[in-house]
Amino acid sequence: MNWLLVAVGAAIGAPLRYLTDRAVARRHADAFPWGTFTVNAAGSLLLGLLSGLLLAHGGSPGWRALVGTGLCGALTTYSTFSYETLRLAEGGRRFLAAANVTASVLAGLGAVFLGLRVAQGLAGG
Repeated sequence: MNWLLVAVGAAIGAPLRYLTDRAVARRHADAFPWGTFTVNAAGSLLLGLLSGLLLAHGGSPGWRALVGTGLCGALTTYSTFSYETLRLAEGGRRFLAAANVTASVLAGLGAVFLGLRVAQGLAGG
């Protein structure tokens, strides 16, 4: 049954990723992949927040599958991040490639940590 919950979450997360990426990319026409950066940071924040709330309130494995693996897994994209970083490096934009790796890792880890902290505060712990 968890596979169905993952699919439902992914059916929400994947379109959110696409629409967010396109909206951000339209506003930033430079070479840096701002759309992918945004969905990955936002997805990490959401994962931290929702995981923290589920942990605090005894969320079931089904809920974790729905929001963690499904929604947040489809919202974020490691493959596109990797591809865009490779394209930057191959295009001679090594600084932007390195900046993308550094900023994405720091933003993702920082966002998931922040989400967990916010969830702890909301849960009273």
